[in-house]
Amino acid sequence: MALSEGLSEGRYELGPEGGRLLLKTSRSGLGRRAGHDLTIEATRWSATVTLGTDAGSSSVEVSVEVDGLEVVEGTGGVLPLSDSDRTEIRKNLRKVLQADRHHAITFEAGGASGTPEDFTVEGELTIVGRSQSLTVRGGEKDGRITGGATVRQSRWGIKPYSAFFGALKLADDVEIVFELAIPAP
Repeated sequence: MALSEGLSEGRYELGPEGGRLLLKTSRSGLGRRAGHDLTIEATRWSATVTLGTDAGSSSVEVSVEVDGLEVVEGTGGVLPLSDSDRTEIRKNLRKVLQADRHHAITFEAGGASGTPEDFTVEGELTIVGRSQSLTVRGGEKDGRITGGATVRQSRWGIKPYSAFFGALKLADDVEIVFELAIPAP
């Protein structure tokens, strides 16, 4: 049974070779002009999507390796983002996400609602060993699936990174966006 032009019942294996998974941060605080809004790409991730006869019988499992998170862009700031900035951000990211103890960020959902063109998936996101509910919205168009969610770091017990005695801070909300080619089941 075809769910749409591109999607049909079956099991889909996804990863970075067929799409992008990005985290987008923004700055806050009095010193926000000095920092950068970051785009961080998950370079090592996998997902299994199982589509049933209806949205409620579908499931999603995603695993993102913390060590595979790489800064791909930094906008704003007084100076351009340097290689040493990227190295320092990568180090701080691994520290904040406790990469030595929690090697992956996971999302698991059983079921969805809506249509392939406009769907919602409710699941559990686990970061630094804590699980919280998360709503992901997305849709299919022109052979691609796009969507995203907002993750408020403090819900998972993560204190947003700050520098210069708190004058420069990352905003608590991090935008997660994805764009995927529809693979064969």
